[in-house]
Amino acid sequence: GAYTGEISVGMLKSIGAEYCITGHSERRQLFHETNGIIRAKVDAILDGGLIPIFCCGESLDIRQEGRQNEFVKEQLEESIFHLGPEAFERLVIAYEPIWAIGTGVTASPAQAQEMHAFIRETIAAKYGEQISQGTRILYGGSIKADNAATIFSQADVDGGLVGGASLQADGFLEI
Repeated sequence: GAYTGEISVGMLKSIGAEYCITGHSERRQLFHETNGIIRAKVDAILDGGLIPIFCCGESLDIRQEGRQNEFVKEQLEESIFHLGPEAFERLVIAYEPIWAIGTGVTASPAQAQEMHAFIRETIAAKYGEQISQGTRILYGGSIKADNAATIFSQADVDGGLVGGASLQADGFLEI
């Protein structure tokens, strides 16, 4: 299966990587990584000189219950809101609705914009508007050539964290 992770900061640096994903839903589910573990990983990534890509997102059950904002806010608060402003400005956030990863179901552009705007507002409440506007927030969740443009055109979506579609060169180039 797809097992994101299992590599150290030192290993990534040795091959010239600049970024490191943490908080991915596979790690949270399969390896039971908590917000506290992810917090420690964010610190280790920053201490190691890499840029963390912090993943957050909700399951279908949580979305259907209407608790997605509360759930994502808790992920932010417990995993990255301990950072000072300078460290926070170095990271990237990737909103990945778990219900849209590898399922072929993608959040609508409106759903993506709504959550990205909520994340940006939550950052602004903690760090101020300038840092909020400067934070890169990516969408990840079944991004494909046929939906990327409409999702990426949303005001608060700064790009994508492409998963399975990156394994198909032609489609990835279209994205």
